[in-house]
Amino acid sequence: MRAPPTCPRCFGPLQEPNVWSSSWRCGPHGEVLPYTSHRPSDAALTQVRQSATVPLWIPWPLPTGWLVTGFGAAGDERTDIRGSVVAVSGPSITDGPADLLLIAEEPGIGLGAAYAGLAGPDPGDFVGAGPPHVKVSVNGHPTPLWHVPDVPGDRAVYAGEALGRWLWTIAWPADAGLLLVPAQLTLIDFREVEWDVPFGAFSPRLAAE
Repeated sequence: MRAPPTCPRCFGPLQEPNVWSSSWRCGPHGEVLPYTSHRPSDAALTQVRQSATVPLWIPWPLPTGWLVTGFGAAGDERTDIRGSVVAVSGPSITDGPADLLLIAEEPGIGLGAAYAGLAGPDPGDFVGAGPPHVKVSVNGHPTPLWHVPDVPGDRAVYAGEALGRWLWTIAWPADAGLLLVPAQLTLIDFREVEWDVPFGAFSPRLAAE
């Protein structure tokens, strides 16, 4: 049985729509979009892809040894998906596994901030202030990202904009960010391709923290 939707800003429980309101509500955050995670499969990818109004970013080609390990979506049949998460996992530059979340969302959704460990809902004013710390290739175009400060020390977080939406890259452990993000990571929108991709076990990072 699928777990009930949670708040995209805190992963807490939601009050379902009722006769007085068509919106999902979080106690601390009010009206929000319902957030659900999906185990990696072609069926899950198709479901998210068909409803997404934001990109589904995937590093392509995947780094050696890396697999797609799940999806996340903020939105429902009424709103469509306005915040997306693609999880990939593989070996870190040190011993042990690493996880990377690629998040695209409209302003105010709060998914990136929640996974980054910030109050949110959006990146701070540092995005666009001064030269970028790194650049990634987004659909063939160099795209600047800025390092996000004041996040827990177990992760590396970068944020910027792509196709008019927030783009977050969040890596565990922190050294995985040093491997992937500055190395001219190439991102492709899953909505525009029909490739066969390798799936791995469900990423624990997509569970509520």
